[in-house]
Amino acid sequence: MVDNITEPLPEPVTPEPLPSLPPAEEEVIAEEVFSFIDPSGTNLETRIRPPKGYVRIPSDQKELTGFIRSYPLKPDGSEVLLYDGTPKSNQHAHVAVFDLDTGDRDLQQCADSILRVYAEYFWSIGDYDRIAFHLTNGFLMEYTKWRDGNRIVVDGNNVKWSKSKSYNDSYEEFVRYLMSVFTYAGTLSLSQECKPIDISELRPGDMFLQGGSPGHCVLIVDIAEDSDGNRAFLLAQSYMPAQEFHILKNPQHPEDPWYYVSEITYPFQTPAWTFDEGSLVRWGDFPLNGAMIDSIE
Repeated sequence: MVDNITEPLPEPVTPEPLPSLPPAEEEVIAEEVFSFIDPSGTNLETRIRPPKGYVRIPSDQKELTGFIRSYPLKPDGSEVLLYDGTPKSNQHAHVAVFDLDTGDRDLQQCADSILRVYAEYFWSIGDYDRIAFHLTNGFLMEYTKWRDGNRIVVDGNNVKWSKSKSYNDSYEEFVRYLMSVFTYAGTLSLSQECKPIDISELRPGDMFLQGGSPGHCVLIVDIAEDSDGNRAFLLAQSYMPAQEFHILKNPQHPEDPWYYVSEITYPFQTPAWTFDEGSLVRWGDFPLNGAMIDSIE
């Protein structure tokens, strides 16, 4: 009989550990921080983004809205300068500065800067007959008469035209005409050329205006709208003393310069002025005074 021979079992083999898998990488999606300001933008439309969900109302270059949107801005972060080239004391109220000269005299203040925007727009489209503004005493000062060589003669509160120069349609002469207007016009005269409107009628070129001495006014320079018809707008101003025309912050939320119609209550606060109800107005043509025609020589 043969004994059963049992072969020894092999030593158990300890399996080599599998290479450890790297921990699953956590997918982190950082939400992009929205900024209303694009520092590379060179004009209002490219510098200041509309609020999320809003788009700018349609316009083109032939309209005042398109003209303002495309008007050059100074580089992002620019200070607001006074007419003498020195920075104004408050540099915390604006988000952008228009590249629009103020002259070297203390003339182009709040109302004057708005007249300047209107005049520059009409000049840009060749609508020279529309460049006409009333002085505080009611005298209508028309650019076309100035261009033709007439100059105003001021005697106390009386003003008349007198032909003393030759025809000059240069841009430089146009600016000299405006500086003469600014000498004798202001919020009081501008308020006489405006009519009150409801905020539901708002469009660029309208303004919040309080006529007086002092008074103040700010210009609606852009409007954006969402799909539900809610509107937001931007404001710009000059101030006293004469200074560069600049786009304002909104004191309610300084990081967002847009003013939302749904937020507007009165008194209405802007960085430099508080406006009462009834101050929202639209500039309009004033009828020509016959006595002014008779004063032309």
